[in-house]
Amino acid sequence: MKNSSNTDFTTKIGSVVLPNPVMTASGTSGQGAELSRYFDLSSLGAVVVKSLHVKPWSGNPSPRLHPTSAGMINSVGLQGPGVKEWLKTDLPLLEKTGARVVVSIWGQTIEEFAQAAELLTDASDTVIAVEVNASCPNVEDRTNLFAHSAVATSEVVKASLVSGRPCWAKLSSNTPYLPEIARAAKEAGAEAVTVANTLLGMAINTDTRKPVLGAVRGGVSGPAIKPIALRSVFDTYAENPELPIIGVGGISTGKDVSEFLMAGATAIQIGTATFANPRAPQKILKGFSKWCKDQGLDQVNKLIGVAHG
Repeated sequence: MKNSSNTDFTTKIGSVVLPNPVMTASGTSGQGAELSRYFDLSSLGAVVVKSLHVKPWSGNPSPRLHPTSAGMINSVGLQGPGVKEWLKTDLPLLEKTGARVVVSIWGQTIEEFAQAAELLTDASDTVIAVEVNASCPNVEDRTNLFAHSAVATSEVVKASLVSGRPCWAKLSSNTPYLPEIARAAKEAGAEAVTVANTLLGMAINTDTRKPVLGAVRGGVSGPAIKPIALRSVFDTYAENPELPIIGVGGISTGKDVSEFLMAGATAIQIGTATFANPRAPQKILKGFSKWCKDQGLDQVNKLIGVAHG
């Protein structure tokens, strides 16, 4: 894709080619079609839907959301309709928008990842990739997320390849072994890694003297975590420069996009900013386009990893 400044925004993530590097982040705009009333979803690189379990999932008890000084904390608990219902009800709505769709899946066990992925084998070509949410609880080892273990991450990626579509592994910054785990995901068959998910946190109500969230702990997101997400992308790229990285965490301006690409990301996802402004993905893409024009940049991919010298 070229804009009026003649910048080539074409973005290649493994075997997937997108018109630009800007996507929505899973879990922050419902199943995606909800945003179509605010802007043209096909103008984005892709829309990533809320993580889906093989079966309908009710999520965590309320309260589920709480604002922080620079973002929010949530414990929605991956509530969703299940893959079968999503294919029947939500995918057709996204197809009408012309959006390129990335389906995020999750499971409590490796087998559940495989079952969810298998249900996607007959989905339309609108589904261009599967994002494997490895940064969710592993009930086979309750002390860790799948994404806290190179072995467990490899297993869920391999299990998800049954979808027959490109797999991206969504990882966690809550581990010092992120670059190693990213490499394990690639070796298992992931074409890219999404770096990273929310950071584990909590809030306490000083009047009730109890945790604010119904599930006690939740994921912190928004501008406050941007420096951590940026560092996570930088570190992952430093040890895996050949691996496409999708950067996510606290992105709210076009300049933020350029920083993530410089750190080593090939593409980015926008999440919490959409809660404050449902047009945020479009606004950020326009801001990034302007930044590229001001810089006289002819190809976006020339930014990837330049901060590494």
